[in-house]
Amino acid sequence: MKVLGIESSCDETGVAIYDTEKGLLADQLYSQIALHAEYGGVVPELASRDHIRKTTPLIKEALAEAELSLSELDGIAYTRGPGLIGALMVGASIGRSLAWGLGIPAVGVHHMEGHLLAPMLEDVANGKEQSIAFPFVALLVSGGHTMLVHVKAIGDYTIMGESLDDAVGEAFDKTAKMLGLAYPGGPILAALAKQGKAGVYEFPRPMIRQGGLDFSFSGLKTHSLTTWQKSDQTEQDKANIAYAFQEAVVDTLFIKCKRALQSVEAERLIIAGGVGANIRLREKLNELKAEVFFPPMKYCTDNGAMIAYAGALRLQAGQTEEPVILPKPRWSLEELSAI
Repeated sequence: MKVLGIESSCDETGVAIYDTEKGLLADQLYSQIALHAEYGGVVPELASRDHIRKTTPLIKEALAEAELSLSELDGIAYTRGPGLIGALMVGASIGRSLAWGLGIPAVGVHHMEGHLLAPMLEDVANGKEQSIAFPFVALLVSGGHTMLVHVKAIGDYTIMGESLDDAVGEAFDKTAKMLGLAYPGGPILAALAKQGKAGVYEFPRPMIRQGGLDFSFSGLKTHSLTTWQKSDQTEQDKANIAYAFQEAVVDTLFIKCKRALQSVEAERLIIAGGVGANIRLREKLNELKAEVFFPPMKYCTDNGAMIAYAGALRLQAGQTEEPVILPKPRWSLEELSAI
């Protein structure tokens, strides 16, 4: 089954084609970073308009890369949610209409399920069987989400803990902005942290003493701002704060992951989402007494490959939907059906 996947939940337009027999055939991605840089964050209306401009050309490029015609597609998957409603509407409209016109099935994919399955893409991209066995614990860390999920099977998810305020990626970006760093701030702050010195500042590890598996990073962001305002505001101060902030976030995620694994007696941990590209986080989580799986770097951020793959699994299992365009900007993983 050859499935076209369309990702348009926020500020990346991703289109890919996945073949259930041959693996990933094509993968095209366009980032809107330059478009939103002057505003210091994503402008939803501009994001939607840019998806309109880029999606169809990327579909053509993906088909050319895979050496396929539209008539050779067997199904279409698109991101149904969660995400920005306008951006989701673009992908849903194009994907669902194209499937209707071609007379092939379509399925709306949960954006976070796509991320959750992304670590398996290193195998499937090369036409191999996925090597990660169920059940496992997943840490989903991105600009919009931070959660720990117990995964018993595809679609059988239990949320163990999640952020009560800022997602970890959001906290990275906001802290970077307060320090005067360019957009997108998260990766820049992580790079700056390499120049920071240990022991200069000691930041709190939020919601550790209370137990449980929920997260809160809003206070850590405020602590960073207060520390910066009280400092001499030199470049070294900025690097030291970036270092202390990143260490606090990484330690917090490490402790929560360890607790989650112990609570369900799991032996495997999957990391997914854009923050999964953070090198310090990868180093720290590899210290856990468990098998730890990360997605390839290019599949950490939003991409069409993860949507094509997740959609192909659901279409292959017989899941389809009525010819309606109904994106879901708010959508819990626990609402999904198991396959």
